[in-house]
Amino acid sequence: MMGWYRRLLPREDKFFDLFDRHSQTLVLAATALEQLLSGKEVERHGREIYALEDRADAITRDVLVALRKSFITPFDRNDIKDLIQSMDDAIDTMRKTVKTVVLFEQRTFEPLMQEMGKTVVEAAKLTAQAVPLLNAASANAHRLNELTEAIIAVEGRSDDLHDQGLKALFEKCGRDDPMSYMIGKEIYADLEKVVDRFEDVANEISGIVIENV
Repeated sequence: MMGWYRRLLPREDKFFDLFDRHSQTLVLAATALEQLLSGKEVERHGREIYALEDRADAITRDVLVALRKSFITPFDRNDIKDLIQSMDDAIDTMRKTVKTVVLFEQRTFEPLMQEMGKTVVEAAKLTAQAVPLLNAASANAHRLNELTEAIIAVEGRSDDLHDQGLKALFEKCGRDDPMSYMIGKEIYADLEKVVDRFEDVANEISGIVIENV
């Protein structure tokens, strides 16, 4: 009932531009993370992720300011807040991954870490496809559901890569080089958390679709 009533009212659409800008920032950061995990120009890609995370924070602040100033919003205020914060959590976790890499001075990365980097890019690109469709969530419900299901499937693959990577890492150095194992384990955990945050974004989008169909 409330969803029908809200569709009759004029609404503030600046949120969709901000969501889209944030999602594109996620793609850029995910791509930089994938390149960092190749072991080439690690410092440069790390700095790029830091700068992109700062940009994403600014966009998040703009959303929250607009939320306070807007009388009519395109969908529920809490949903807007939860969506942008879940997106921001994803890039925050990418930055945390970089901090781990910098702290332990890592310059080479396991093949399955690199594969997990690819899943981060995939999840980010799916998110960037989904976010603009929220401008007409009801009309785009089917496609949005496909995209959120795809993000959740990516998260499942990432979990599998995480488990396989830990096993391979233990077999490689767990007994003879426990420090390398512990550092690698931390990086694997950070990468898994990045994709987990994209699953959170997918769940927020699914909730918005359900409430607005």
